[in-house]
Amino acid sequence: MEEKELSKKVKELIKKMTLEEKIAQLQAVFAKNLVDDNGEFSEEKAQKYLKYGIGQITRLAGDKGVEPEKAVILRNKIQKFLKEKTRLGIPAIIHEECLSGYLAKGATTFPQAIGMASTFEPDLIQKVTDVIRQQMRAVGVHQGLAPVLDIPRDPRWGRTEETFGEDPYLVSRMASAYVKGLQGEDWKEGIVATIKHFTAYGISEGARNLGPAKIGERELREVFLFPFEVAVKEAQAGSLMNAYHEIDGVPCASSKFLLTKILRWEWGFKGFVVSDYVAIRMLENFHRVAKDAKEAAVLALEAGIDIELPEIDCYGEPLIQAVKEGLISEEVIDTSVERVLRAKFLLGLFEEEEKEPKKVYETFDLPEHRELARDVARRSIVLLKNNGILPLPKDIKSIAVIGPNADNPRNLHGDYSYTVHIPSVSETLEGQKIEEVCAVPTVSILEGIRNKVSKNTDIHYAKGCDIVDGSDEDIRNALEEAKKSEVIIAVMGEESGLFHRGISGEGNDRSELELPEIQRKLLKELKKLGKPIILVLIHGRPLALKWEDENMDAILTAWYPGEEGGNAVADVIFGDYNPSGKLPISFPAVTGQIPVYYNRKPSAFTDYVDAKAKALYPFGHGLSYTNFEYSNLEIKPQIVNSLESVEITFKIKNVGKLAGEEVVQLYIHDEIASLERPVKELKGFKKIYLNPGEEKTIKFILYPEQLAFYDEFMRFVVERGNFEVMIGSSSEDIKLKGNFQIKETKVITEKRKFSSDVIVK
Repeated sequence: MEEKELSKKVKELIKKMTLEEKIAQLQAVFAKNLVDDNGEFSEEKAQKYLKYGIGQITRLAGDKGVEPEKAVILRNKIQKFLKEKTRLGIPAIIHEECLSGYLAKGATTFPQAIGMASTFEPDLIQKVTDVIRQQMRAVGVHQGLAPVLDIPRDPRWGRTEETFGEDPYLVSRMASAYVKGLQGEDWKEGIVATIKHFTAYGISEGARNLGPAKIGERELREVFLFPFEVAVKEAQAGSLMNAYHEIDGVPCASSKFLLTKILRWEWGFKGFVVSDYVAIRMLENFHRVAKDAKEAAVLALEAGIDIELPEIDCYGEPLIQAVKEGLISEEVIDTSVERVLRAKFLLGLFEEEEKEPKKVYETFDLPEHRELARDVARRSIVLLKNNGILPLPKDIKSIAVIGPNADNPRNLHGDYSYTVHIPSVSETLEGQKIEEVCAVPTVSILEGIRNKVSKNTDIHYAKGCDIVDGSDEDIRNALEEAKKSEVIIAVMGEESGLFHRGISGEGNDRSELELPEIQRKLLKELKKLGKPIILVLIHGRPLALKWEDENMDAILTAWYPGEEGGNAVADVIFGDYNPSGKLPISFPAVTGQIPVYYNRKPSAFTDYVDAKAKALYPFGHGLSYTNFEYSNLEIKPQIVNSLESVEITFKIKNVGKLAGEEVVQLYIHDEIASLERPVKELKGFKKIYLNPGEEKTIKFILYPEQLAFYDEFMRFVVERGNFEVMIGSSSEDIKLKGNFQIKETKVITEKRKFSSDVIVK
C-alpha cells in the first residue's frame, strides 16, 4: 500500500473514533485475562476489557501452561470478537517475547543472544530470526519484543546475557540482521521487531538493574545510540521500547530528547513505541517524577510512548481524565493512534484470516530447526585456552564428567526462554513454584558426550555441587569418579533466571564475577588429582577467570547454548567442529578490573598496584585447532579526502593441518584527534573458512562515515590526520598494521553507510 493511501485510510478511521476508542488503541490486555477458569475464551471478560477495542494482546502462547494449539484457538476467538463485536472492528496486534527463540512451549530455543554474537555471523542470525518469524506467525503473533541492543559496560549486570556484547559496531551488525530476519520482506508475513531498551541501559550505576546511567551526550550518541540508529535507518525496525532507567535525571520513559528529538526528528522513525512493562507507572512510584498515574500518562505520551504494556493502567481512565481536564490535547492522542493503526494496516490485520490450530506443529522445532540450533550453538562456542589437550579422541578410554551444569538441560537456556522465564515469573509474581521441565527437548552436556564417544569409552559422572551450594560429601563423590578417569570435563558456570532466581539474567546482578566459591572449591580439589581438566563454562556474562586460566588445561565458553547445547559442546570437544567463536565481550582476570571493554580511551589503561588494566581474554579472542597466517597488507589510497572510501586488502592462509574458520577483524585508531578517542575501534569483520594450505584475499572497503565522531561542538566530523589500520585475530592479537591519511576536516551531514563492505577472493 502506498504511503499516501495508507495515511488516508488511517485518518478516515480516526475521524470515526470516540476518545475512548482512540485511547483503547494505546492499551494492551494480557491474553490470560480473557479466559475463564477452564482456560476458555470468556465473552464476558472480553466485554469488560475489549469493549472499545484494544491496541495489543500481551503474551498469547508465552504464558504458564499454554499449549500452542490452544493459543491459536484463543487468538482466533479474540480477533473474531474484536472484528465482529466492537463498533469499529479493529483487530489487535499480538506481541510475544522472542530473544533466543519464540518464548512458547515447543518452539525452538537457540543460543542466548550473547552466544549468537559470538558467532560473528550476522547472516546466520538472520536465518535464526527467519525461523522465529515462521513459528510466531503460525500462532498468529505480529510483534516480537526483541532484539536487545544494550551495550553492557559492566557485566556484573544480570541482563548482559541478553545483549550482543560490548562493541557498538558488532551490536549494530547483529541488530540489523536480527531485525531483517524477523520482519521479513513483507510485514503481512513478518513479525515487527522491537529494538530495546532505549537507551544506555547497560551502563547502570554499580551494574544494578534500573540504576542511573551517568553518561555524556557524545558517548551516548557514538556508542549507545549507534546500534539503534542502524536498526532504524538501515533495517527499518518497526517498533522500539524504552528503557527503565534514567539518564542525567530524566527517565527514559519520559524523555522527549530520546523519544521525539532523536528518534522521530533526527532519525525519521515511522514505527510505534511501546513501554517496557509497567515503565509508565514507574514514573510515579519509582522515579518520582509524576504525582499520580494521570501525570505519568501525560509525561510518557508527550515524550513519545504510543502503547502502554503489558496491561491497562496509566493509559486507562487516568489518561481519559487527563484529556478531559485539558492536561493533554487530543491531537497528541491522535498522533499515537495514527502510528498504531498504520502498523495494523501494514500487518494486514483487517484481512487476516483465522489460523488452523493443528498446523502450528508444522512449524515448531522441525528437524532442520534443531540442526540450525546446533550449528549456531557450536559456532558460538569460544575456545579460550588450550594447551594441546583438545580435541579429545572419541575412543578415549575413560572420562569423568563433573559439575552442576553437566547433566542439567534446564541450565542450557537463557532468561527469556520459555523453560527459564515462565517458572521465574510465576514464582516472582504469583508466589508459587511450578515444576521445571524443559519446554523443548534439550540435550545436556553429559548426554552430548555420551552421544559422541565410542562404545568402549567409560563415562563417570558426578554432580559435585550445585551452582552456589554443596557439601563435602558431594565433592568426595565427584573425586571418586574423577580418579577412575583419564581426563576430567568440568562443566561449571551460572544458572539463568529472573529476579533472584538463578545468578544470571534480569534482576540477577552480581557484585563479583568469579565462579561461585563452591564451584572453585570443587575445581581445586579436582586439580589435586593431577589429571588433565577441560573446563566447560555454561553462563551468561564474562567471568573473572585468573585462577582458572592458570590451572585448567583447556577452557571453553558455551554461554547458554540452547536445546542442542550438549551436542554442540561435544562436537567441539571431540573435533567434529573446529571452534570458530570469538568473544563479543572482554573477560576480566578479577572483578575489580571492571570495566575492561577493549575500546576505552588511552587514559583508561593505567594499571592497578595488584592487577593489570587489560582484560584476561579480550574482545574478539577465540582459539582454533588450526593456525592462520596473515600477510600482504595494502591500503589504497594512502592519502584521501574526507569523502573517499579506503580499500584495505590482505591475505590469510590456513597453515595448520585442519580445516577451520577465522574471524578476521578490522580495527581503526585516529592517532591525533581534537578529542581523546578510543585506542581502537572495530570497523569490520568477516568469518572465513579455509582448508589446510588454502589462502584467500580479503578486502575491506572503509567509508568516511565510519571514521567520524562528534567534536567539541557536537558536529559529526571526519577530521584530517593519520589513521592507524590494524588487522587482527582479536582486539589484542593484531597481525598487520598500516596507515592512511585524510587531507581535510569535513562535517558529515548524512550517514549513508553504517558498515564496511567485505570482498573475499
